[in-house]
This record gives sequence, structure tokens and C-alpha cells, in this order.
Amino acid sequence: MIEYRVGDLVEVLSAEEIMATLDENGELDGLPFMPEMLAFCGRRMTVAKVAHKLCDTVERTGIRRMRDAVHLAEARCDGQAHGGCQAACLTYWKTAWLRRADGRERPRAAGPVDVTLLERATRKAPFEDGAPRYSCQSTEILRAAPERLPLKDLRQFLWDYRSGNTGALETLRGFLIALFGRLQVWSTRILPRRLWFRDGLPWGFLKGRVAGPTPVATLDLEPGELVRVRSKDEIAGTLDANLRNRGMGFDNDLAMYCGKTGVVTGRVERCLDETTGRMLEMKTPSVLIEGFVCPGRHNFNCPRGHFGYWREIWLERVE
Repeated sequence: MIEYRVGDLVEVLSAEEIMATLDENGELDGLPFMPEMLAFCGRRMTVAKVAHKLCDTVERTGIRRMRDAVHLAEARCDGQAHGGCQAACLTYWKTAWLRRADGRERPRAAGPVDVTLLERATRKAPFEDGAPRYSCQSTEILRAAPERLPLKDLRQFLWDYRSGNTGALETLRGFLIALFGRLQVWSTRILPRRLWFRDGLPWGFLKGRVAGPTPVATLDLEPGELVRVRSKDEIAGTLDANLRNRGMGFDNDLAMYCGKTGVVTGRVERCLDETTGRMLEMKTPSVLIEGFVCPGRHNFNCPRGHFGYWREIWLERVE
């Protein structure tokens, strides 16, 4: 049952109320409440997406089901409690941490809240080399969403539509793209290569053309600068067979921004490895562009809303 819909106005509970819902690990149903989320306590915010499912970026098992959670507009993690991670992930909010905004004034907290539990939960045992091992919503997402959601479970597309995550055409498009992808995988497994349609590629048909080391370019972009995303063909010429440039992936969902202009909001030089919890230092930095987030069209209409990481070789400065 969907409790909230996209566009609903909600009030985030106070820190004291939320702390009362957490277990000894600072979690509710396996989902951590992170120190970075405290800044939103008591605020009125809008539901951006209903987080009833998500794409698995840890073990790459496909789509997982999340229960009783939403994404709130502009409620992104600033990484301050996690070593300055710059990924700017859209945080998950359990419905138990929210109430519908009803216009009533509620008393504010009388004093500071002990958040030691939340701070302690951001770390696990360090790596053998002494490097810190971080824990956040992204690293623990499989515990919060343990159930796989296969394509044949068509309820997910009904939930997409009923929640307001997608309109009727978007919902149908997401299903057809997912179905086409499954057919392409099936064809490459059982048919001879000469019978593959468009080389067995998923919808979007993006194909990297670089056989050796991928090229790099430096624009030294800074926040506030206006950039244009290069054409799909130009970007394909910077990618290897795995659609990566210097280890950074570019997928069909991001191709929708090709030719569009946007404003740089920040640089990404360090981010957490969701699989291990290790802080990664990027040898080739990327940038974030305002509003250029993964739309989930090629991934079952996943509502996760990750920012795309943009290599500077994929962009051109607009004067």
C-alpha cells in the first residue's frame, strides 16, 4: 500500500522522535539514519519520489524492493559525516520518520540531542591498511532492500504509476525497455552472433569504440560554469567496450542529456565505494551538473535519482 504520493507535503519528525524509532545500530528495518539527515529534522518538505524499489549498485543483482520509504526533494547527503564524500546521494526516508504537514505548530526540542549512536554507525572496522571503512545508506542498501524484484512482477509498474513516480507513457516505456533488454540478453545467449539485433545491445545501443586506454581531457571546470554535453557519438568515441572512461561508466540513461546545457554544481574528487565502504580518490575528477540525474528509464524506472558523474572530456564549456 502506498502511503505517500509524489508532491505530498510532509514534515520530518524531530531528531528525538526519529531516534526513538532506531535500533542499537542507528537503523530502522536495516536502513541507517545518517548524521547528515539531522539538518532536515522539523522541516516541511515535498515527496520527490516514492522509493518502493531501487537498482542494486553493490552486487548488480538487478532491482530490489524497498518498503515504506520515500525520497524528499533536495534532501541530498553532503557527506560531512562520511569523510567528505562528494557523491551527493538522494537520501532515503522511512515513512515512520515523517508525518503529513497539517499546518499545526509543534514545540521545538528543548536542548541538543545525543547523536553519538549515529556518528558511531558511520564507521566499521578499518581496513587492514588502516584506512577507515565507512557505512552509509548506500553501502547498507541491500540489507534495507533484501528482496529482489524481477521483471515478471508487474506490480512494480503499477506502483510506479499510482505513486506518481511516472506517468502512464513513462511507465509503459520503462516496461518495454526492460523487456527489450531481457530479450537482447536472451538472444546473445542462444543465437549465433550473425542473428543478434544491433549487436545484442540494450535499448539506446550505446557502444564504446576505444580498444586501448581511454582518452582524457581537462577543462578545470568550476561550480557556476555553463557546459554543454557532447553528442552521443562523440562520447562513444571516449568509451571502452564496457562503456567506461578511465573507469567511470557512462550509460544509456545519461545519453538523454547529450546536446543539453547545464550549470556545474561541484567537482567529484572523492566518493565512497558502495561495495567496500572505502573512500576512493579519483585520479581523473568528474563534475556534477545541476538537474542532470539518472532518470531510471533504462533501469525499470528506478527512482533513486543518482547524480551523473561527468568526465570533462564529455563536456564543452559554453561562454
